[in-house]
Amino acid sequence: MNPKIRSFINDLPKTETHLHLEGALPWGLLQAANPGKYSTTPASWEPDFRFRDFEHFESELLGYAADFFTSAQRYHDCARAVFADRMARNIRYMEVSFASGCMDFKNLDGREVCDAIRAAVPLGLEVRIFFGIHHNGYTQKMAPMLEDALRWTNLDGIDLHGMETIPLGDWAPDYWRRARDAGKFTKAHAGEFCGPDFIRCVVEKLGVERIEHGVRAVEDPAVLDLLRNRSIALDLCPISNLKLSVVPSADKYPIRQLLDAGIVCTISTDDPISFGNTIEDEYLLLAEHLGFTTDELAQLARNGFLNALASEDWKQSLLSQP
Repeated sequence: MNPKIRSFINDLPKTETHLHLEGALPWGLLQAANPGKYSTTPASWEPDFRFRDFEHFESELLGYAADFFTSAQRYHDCARAVFADRMARNIRYMEVSFASGCMDFKNLDGREVCDAIRAAVPLGLEVRIFFGIHHNGYTQKMAPMLEDALRWTNLDGIDLHGMETIPLGDWAPDYWRRARDAGKFTKAHAGEFCGPDFIRCVVEKLGVERIEHGVRAVEDPAVLDLLRNRSIALDLCPISNLKLSVVPSADKYPIRQLLDAGIVCTISTDDPISFGNTIEDEYLLLAEHLGFTTDELAQLARNGFLNALASEDWKQSLLSQP
């Protein structure tokens, strides 16, 4: 890689709008919390590694999460380390999610966790916090917490998580609507394993305002029209899509087709503890395998700021910088 490109990416003010806090757990924190268990980094960090399927990926990730995220304090410690790392990478704005499934499995108080994450945000970094809810996550046990979440002052939005093939519960459309009524921003993971039909589903049934992934929208011109007409951006994660075999190879990643269709795209890392990636790696992939120029990379970074859940004055203060 041309060292000038790498230096340009390092210096570029960036955003990260698709990041799971459990999946961003720094390896050193996991090791320190479990002496001897995690002596070597995962095989999944190797560039040519591919997960067998989503279940393979999810089981590995949930194993890490179960071993570390045992309290709200652990979430605070993780968030503080993640935010410090991202600031060092010249990331100025972030949207992070934490999983309701982890609250369920570890019997944690979601409000306490949300507040602990918020308390870790350093000066100089804008952070928005999302509660990730699985397709079948509205259970008798979790319903009181999910209802209460709509009143959490430190929670900025909700996000649909999990495997797309699991049927979406009948509860979801009303809950997503009520979340917006409560002032929460709504997103959904879609367009990885179920293709464009599920993108249409979450847009039309849930009314989401942003799509996490959505890369397979390229398979249906009508879905591209839907996204463009509703000004719905896609928070893309190229390395995640590559290692989960959503795309066959880096040079086949269809971001250019999406951009050419008028779809706004941003770049993020998704779950670095599983993929061994950094935000710089994501931009480098686009430059190395798809020929993205510095101007094109800069526009992707600008897209993140333009779609940030922040004031117009704040956005312009960042976008006006040379």
